[in-house]
Amino acid sequence: MATVVALNAHPDDESIFMGGTLATLAAAGHRVVLVVATDGMMLGEDEAEPRQRLNELDSAAAVLGATDVRWLGYADSGHGAELYPDPPGRVRLVRAGIEEPAERLAAIVQEVGADLLIGYDPAGGYGHRDHVAVHAIARRAAEATGVRLVEATVPREIAVRILGVTTRLRLTRDHDLAAAQAWFTPSAEITHRIDVHRFVGTKQRALGAHRSEINGPGRAARLMRLLRALPPWLVSPVVRTEYYLEPSGPTTPVDRLL
Repeated sequence: MATVVALNAHPDDESIFMGGTLATLAAAGHRVVLVVATDGMMLGEDEAEPRQRLNELDSAAAVLGATDVRWLGYADSGHGAELYPDPPGRVRLVRAGIEEPAERLAAIVQEVGADLLIGYDPAGGYGHRDHVAVHAIARRAAEATGVRLVEATVPREIAVRILGVTTRLRLTRDHDLAAAQAWFTPSAEITHRIDVHRFVGTKQRALGAHRSEINGPGRAARLMRLLRALPPWLVSPVVRTEYYLEPSGPTTPVDRLL
């Protein structure tokens, strides 16, 4: 059985972008080590419940079957134009650069004897600066350790179609739809398509463990609540496939990572 290290930017990203894949790998007997770069806490949240989102990540990991959860030690950099001051005892991920986080990740990869590292595509998915950083961090750690790397993504064309619908429903904004033209990865460049229909319900339950995000304000929280509340059979056509890009070219069949 293989050991898989999955790097994500924030708690809840693992459930959204690769939850079905991680559950599939764990159910097949592979060891899944979940690594998160940041604690997901923003200005004003850092002092109240400093480990709230990390605790939620532990709960989500248990649902997905991950046996080990690690935090690289950084704080969320946020997605707006402003980069907030560093919280006490932590550095915002984008201020840390690439080398130090990559060294921390490489140490975990070597410690657990990873056979596969999962990161993010070059666009950082939807362009969040922490996601872009995670892409670079995973690539640098893969170069340093020689571990095989795949990058979680979504076909750009599908993202644009979905955002078109959610924008009309006022769950997302017009400028998100425009920005999506540069998000994720063109379909022709994707190397792996993993069928996770058996684990759609598992993915929903893992997402539900991130209560602070689901119960928060804003359009993203509304969309997450909707995805969590709908029956799996209704959500499945949208989330039953998870997508990956292997930078060096595919070394396994298109329908599996191992």
